[in-house]
Amino acid sequence: MCKKKSEPDNNKVLTEKVIKLVPENLLMKRKAYQAIKAAQAKLALKQKRKVQKGIPLKFKHLEEFLKNSKRKSRDETRLARLKHRPQPGVCCPSESVSPKVIKAIQMLRLRKLFSGTFVKVSKASIKMLKTVEPYVAWGYPNLKSVRELLLKRGLVRIDKRKIPLTDNTIIEQHLGQYGIICLEDLIHEIYSAGKKFRVVNNFLYPFRLSVPRHAARDKIGLIKDVGDPGPRAEDINTVIRKLN
Repeated sequence: MCKKKSEPDNNKVLTEKVIKLVPENLLMKRKAYQAIKAAQAKLALKQKRKVQKGIPLKFKHLEEFLKNSKRKSRDETRLARLKHRPQPGVCCPSESVSPKVIKAIQMLRLRKLFSGTFVKVSKASIKMLKTVEPYVAWGYPNLKSVRELLLKRGLVRIDKRKIPLTDNTIIEQHLGQYGIICLEDLIHEIYSAGKKFRVVNNFLYPFRLSVPRHAARDKIGLIKDVGDPGPRAEDINTVIRKLN
């Protein structure tokens, strides 16, 4: 008895899983990209923790509110007394003061601490200076102080930009119509308080004075070496030497 040879079954289909090959350079790029993203995420997390750690809690004690209210009341009382007195200008505004004092400081263009500007003596300017007396030191600068301030810290306002006074062509272009063509003319106009003082002073930007980082201060926050605020007459030149 003979056996038949087994024939292949055509109904059975062989299925094999085909694995797609990825080039080695593409795998290396993917690995490098994943490493970069992981490093960036780790750095962002560290930066976030660092920022959150450095933020102090904004907490005010009741004593601070009481102190600010007393300071406002003191300013209002002082201004009320000033109106009944008989008639006889570098600036340091303080926080939590009367709105009248803040308005006078803004009119004097002293919006930042340890800033300075020139003011022409008049009845209105004297009244403003007396209003801000506890927060401002003023006096009569000499020619040397005016020249040093303009040479070292002189800035002009052109198209809402601050430009240092390093070229006479800038002065001639904007003030030439008033006969002021160089820095010496500008210094003379400021020192002598001439007819075009207001135009020249508005052309200048308020001076940002230099304050030592570790300077000794009193309880109010004023520098001890500079002295008390208020009228200083000729002693204002000493203050300019220290802060210029």
